[in-house]
Amino acid sequence: MTQCQGTLLQARLIAQKIAVAFVSREGLMEQLLEFISRHPLLSGGFVAVFCLLVWTEIVRRVQGLIELSPAQSVAWINDPATVVVDVSPAADFNKGHIVNASNIALSRIMSPDAEVLKLKDSKVLVVCKSGQTAVPAANSLKKLGVQQVAVLKGGMAQWLADQFPVTRK
Repeated sequence: MTQCQGTLLQARLIAQKIAVAFVSREGLMEQLLEFISRHPLLSGGFVAVFCLLVWTEIVRRVQGLIELSPAQSVAWINDPATVVVDVSPAADFNKGHIVNASNIALSRIMSPDAEVLKLKDSKVLVVCKSGQTAVPAANSLKKLGVQQVAVLKGGMAQWLADQFPVTRK
């Protein structure tokens, strides 16, 4: 077999593989369309959930909030200019919180007092039990003029799952 014949044989094999891949994609598309036609509610639900997830991510990115994993937040916590604000209820805060964290109720952030207004010149890491309450608190702090605000992704639940230290003092 000459080199030319070998190259021709390789080209033919590649063409066959491409044809098989194209046909199997067509088959997959037909199966997908058949599934959608047989299960319109399930398909519609999937599309709705997908759209909500995309919308949530777009809103978070537009708001300019920084979400930090527990490992990433350690660098912020070690910065002397950072104030850790825990918006968890007092009972959850007393069960365990990040060292040197201040427990400030979400209602105090929404209608700020003098202590909250002092945070304007600080880097603020907002923490809550699960990471959900911290987002509105961080948005309120941004509106008050705090330049650097971050949220602990997953909240104290993730912090504890990653086995980072807590204090009860």
